[in-house]
Amino acid sequence: MKIESLIAVRYFFSRKQRSVVNVISWISLVGLMVSTTALIVVLSVYNGIGDITKNLFGTFDPELSIEPAQGKTFHTATLDLQKLRSTDGVDKVSCIVCETAWITHGKNQAIVKLRGVDEDYAAVTGIDTLLYLGQYMLGDPSTHTLIVGGQIFRDLAMSIPASAPAAVHIPKRGTTAIGHTTDEAFNIGYAYPVGTFFIQQDIDRQYVITDIDFVRQLMRYDPDEVTSLALKLKPGADLDKVKNSVTQSLSHSATPSFTVKDRYDQQPLYFKIYRTERLGIYLILSLIILISTLSLVASLSLLILNKRDDIFMLRSMGMERRNIRHAFLLEGLLICAIAVITGLVLGFCICFLQQQFGIIGMGDGNFVVSSFPVAMHGLDFLITFLLVMTISTLSVSLTVRRARI
Repeated sequence: MKIESLIAVRYFFSRKQRSVVNVISWISLVGLMVSTTALIVVLSVYNGIGDITKNLFGTFDPELSIEPAQGKTFHTATLDLQKLRSTDGVDKVSCIVCETAWITHGKNQAIVKLRGVDEDYAAVTGIDTLLYLGQYMLGDPSTHTLIVGGQIFRDLAMSIPASAPAAVHIPKRGTTAIGHTTDEAFNIGYAYPVGTFFIQQDIDRQYVITDIDFVRQLMRYDPDEVTSLALKLKPGADLDKVKNSVTQSLSHSATPSFTVKDRYDQQPLYFKIYRTERLGIYLILSLIILISTLSLVASLSLLILNKRDDIFMLRSMGMERRNIRHAFLLEGLLICAIAVITGLVLGFCICFLQQQFGIIGMGDGNFVVSSFPVAMHGLDFLITFLLVMTISTLSVSLTVRRARI
């Protein structure tokens, strides 16, 4: 071990007397430790919330969606559905027709996104397993049914079983409501609510699911006309590879051209906000870490003043200034390393206990989970370690270089 390292270790471990330098040193160590722990805990909780939200979107959004590059609808005859279903990694394909609709029920009304789906939609998304009330019953030609988002269900004061059907209004193509009666401006159909779901706030207040033939009937669409195709992948399939395979397959089909979207592409605003908020967390906590290093700067400055006699003796023995500075630099880095490693371990323990026992709950509200979700990612630990050590190293290095030794 070099002499500089020995000096740094001795200064850290062998100080027994109480002094301002010791107090500030411990304050700086505890401050960095707490900042590191806070960064790990906040990021892990944010990861947990993000994972739950992505899973909720994943319940409603398919793994891959095929949409026309131009226009609103396309005919399935323009592509080879059988070839698409046999694409390596593709498990199921579901046809979807989505349209904005005006629904009235009694004296209540709401503007919704009406999503008409076929019999494979439940297998593609798993929506049938997440109903809060009622049953997933679609496709009965004698009675049209609706699976309603929870917020819409409340706004329209619906009940299950329903005593009366809801009226579904879709504007006739080529007409406007101005100067026309409701019957003249809208195609109107009637359907009974048979189920409701609570998935995610934006979904619950916008979407109503019904049979695809009902929407085609209201829109006067052809039997093979759709607005999108939903794809479910086989377990273990590589999303990017399947997406590329499907894209290449569709590039050889007849016009129109198509776009293939994964869940990030289907919800671009949410995922952009998620990434931006995550970056904001790093920036805010980095500022807190920077503030925490100020006590470390003060500790080192006072330590250098307190060790003037030692510095003079070392200089008299022929030790160069750069070696003495190096010793104090190692002293600061030793404090940083101990603080960071302790903070990472403490953060891991807190997150592990929360994962296993749910110590901090979500309150008495109707939440998807009963306690704060936590998801620890190894990359977060690595980034946190590098971030805290980089900020601390820069602060310590500048302090030592400016010191009069």
